[in-house]
Amino acid sequence: MTVEPARSAAAPSPSSSEPAPRAAAEPAVALAPPPAARSAPPGGRAAWVAWSIGVSVYVLAVVHRTSLGVAGLDAAERFGIGASALSTFSILQVLVYAAMQVPVGLLVDRFGPRRVLLLGVLLLSTGQLAFAFSSSFAPALASRAVLGCGDAMTFISVLRIAARWFPAAKNPFVAQLTGLAGMGGNLVSTVVLAQALHSEGWTPTFTAVALLGVAVFALVALFLREAPAAVRPVDPPTAAARPKVRRQVLDCWREPGTRLGLWVHFTTQFPGNAFGLLWGMPYLVEAQGMSRGEAGGLLTLLVLSNMSFGFLFGRLLSRTARARMPIVLTVITTTGLGWALVLAWPGGHPPMWLLVGIILVMGSNGPASLVGLDYARTRNPAERLGTASGIVNMGGFIGTMITLFGIGVLLDAVSPAGAEAYSATAFRWAFCWQYVPLAVGTLMILRLRRKVDA
Repeated sequence: MTVEPARSAAAPSPSSSEPAPRAAAEPAVALAPPPAARSAPPGGRAAWVAWSIGVSVYVLAVVHRTSLGVAGLDAAERFGIGASALSTFSILQVLVYAAMQVPVGLLVDRFGPRRVLLLGVLLLSTGQLAFAFSSSFAPALASRAVLGCGDAMTFISVLRIAARWFPAAKNPFVAQLTGLAGMGGNLVSTVVLAQALHSEGWTPTFTAVALLGVAVFALVALFLREAPAAVRPVDPPTAAARPKVRRQVLDCWREPGTRLGLWVHFTTQFPGNAFGLLWGMPYLVEAQGMSRGEAGGLLTLLVLSNMSFGFLFGRLLSRTARARMPIVLTVITTTGLGWALVLAWPGGHPPMWLLVGIILVMGSNGPASLVGLDYARTRNPAERLGTASGIVNMGGFIGTMITLFGIGVLLDAVSPAGAEAYSATAFRWAFCWQYVPLAVGTLMILRLRRKVDA
C-alpha cells in the first residue's frame, strides 16, 4: 500500500480524482527518511559541543556538592557542632539527591534535559548563596537540602543529552568522560576552594561559588541544543499519550538490569564518595596528624586517580560490554582489602605509602559505579531511559548516606565526651562500618547477575 502514492506521484493519471494539493504532498511523505534513520544519533563536533555545555552544569554541581568536604572543620567551628551533626549536612544533601533521582528522571523523560538543567542551576546557586550567609545550624542545613535538589538534576540530564547526540556504542565512553569532567569540579574544591576558605573566609568564598551559576545558566539557555534535528520526535507526545508515572517506574524496576545497575552503583561508589565528601579531611588531619595542605594534596590525588580510572574504564567498556562485571568485582575486592590493611595497621597510623595506595584504589570507585548506569541504558527503551538512570543513580548516594551517618555516630560513640578531636583509634573503629553496606551490596550483585547477561 505504500507503493501506490509513489507511483501516482511519478506518473499521475489524468483521470485521477485526487485534488492537486494532496497529490503534490504525497511525494514528500514517500521520500521522508524511515524512522530508524531519523533516530540515529550522528555524533561528531556538534555532539561534543552539546555535551560540553551540558557537562559544564555537572561540573558546577560537583563543585557545590564537594565544597563541604574541604570545609568540614570550618563548618564544625562556625556552627559549633560535633561529628554527628556535621555528618547531617552531607547526609541530608545526599538524601535529597537520592530521593530526587526518580522524579528527575521522569521530568527529563517528559520535558527534556535542557529545562531540567536550567532549574538545577537555579537551585544550586540559591542553596549555595543561602549557605554562604548562614550563621546557625538550621538555616545552613536547609540550604544544603536545596543544593542537593539542584545537584540531583544534573547528571541524568547530561546522560540523556549524550544518548541523543552520540551513537549507542560510544555512550559508555561518554558517560565515563562525564564522570571524569565532574572530577574536575572536585579538583576545584580540593585545590581552589580550600585555599580561598583559608585566605578569604567563609562568606566571600561560598558567595563567589554561588555566582558562578549566572554564567552557566546563560550558557545553557542561549546555546544548548538537547538533541540534533534528526533525532527530535516530529510530534512530541501529548499528556494523554504519556505512560502513567507509576507504570513507568514499575516497568523500569521490573527490568533486572535496572536493579543490578542500582546495586552496582550502591556498592562501588560509597567508599570514595564518603571519604571525599566529608570524612577524608578530618581523618587525615586529626587521625593521621597531617597539615591541611598535606591532606588537601592527598584529596587531590583521589580526584586525579578518579579521572585516570574513568578514562581507562571508558576505553575498556567502549570495546566490549563483557568488561563490566570484571571491573565491578575487581574494584569491590581491592577496595575492601585495601581498607582492611589500613584499619588493621598497628596503632592506627598506616605509613604514607599505604595511605596513598588506598586513595588511589578509591579513585576507581566513582568510575566503576557508572557501569551500573550502562546496565540500565542497555536494558531499557529510550522513552524510559531517564527514569531508569534515576533509579540506578540512587544506589551510590543511598550507600554514601548510610556510610556518612554510620561513621559519624560511631565516632561520637567511641570518643570521650567533650573531646575536641577524634583519635586514630576512634576513626579506626568508625571506618569499619564501611563493610556493612559493602557486604550487602556485593551479595545483591552476585544474586542479580544471574538474571542479566553480564
